[in-house]
Amino acid sequence: MLSKNQIKLITSLKHKKFRQEQQLFVVEGIKTIQEFLNSSYKLEQLFTTSTFNINAKQETIITESDLKRISFLKSPNQAVGVFRIPEGRQVNVNQLVVALDSVRDPGNLGTIIRLCDWFGISDLVCSETTVDCYNPKVIQATMGSLTRVNITYTNLDDFLNDISLPAYGAFMDGENVYKTHLPQKGVLVLGNEANGISESLEKRISHKISIPRFGNLKKTESLNVATATAILLSEFKRQ
Repeated sequence: MLSKNQIKLITSLKHKKFRQEQQLFVVEGIKTIQEFLNSSYKLEQLFTTSTFNINAKQETIITESDLKRISFLKSPNQAVGVFRIPEGRQVNVNQLVVALDSVRDPGNLGTIIRLCDWFGISDLVCSETTVDCYNPKVIQATMGSLTRVNITYTNLDDFLNDISLPAYGAFMDGENVYKTHLPQKGVLVLGNEANGISESLEKRISHKISIPRFGNLKKTESLNVATATAILLSEFKRQ
């Protein structure tokens, strides 16, 4: 049976403030939880309606009713895991790195993390105004890919200033990406869903690239940032 304190702690982790205070976050669903259990992430406690056969001290069997009380999903999926937020790792700049400037939508960030995993990008660098990668909606959207991508939150201006890699920024008026020579090492920068890359960060971009519109009318205002990430990463890797 769940205690009031346990319920209070778990439900508080929906908010970034309490995740940072407790250094904990929530993972839901059998498959995604298993991904985290098989990774370097450390389990704090697992609340489940059926056993995972892990350390008994870390596993609490609960009822479906209790699961609904602590789940952030409309249709809870058998288990809620509470994991520790790990210490950040140093960014490996000897490869292609993706950087996000103020991406606010959890679904977009989760999808971009999955794309990084798919295309073999081990480091994703985020501005401090980008949505928290331990937001429950981000965790759900990553479907376990967060366990294989190192996420770093920092000042992007300083980050780009301190490294020697070329920075490729996604802009509407940039050079056609299909006609641009793309390196194996560099930083691919993508901006906010509504405003793109900020003016201050734009000064740090050495190469502006764009995805051309092929429609006859060419009236589509822009691409979703996650969709743009997929296209650009595919082109970087293809070359």
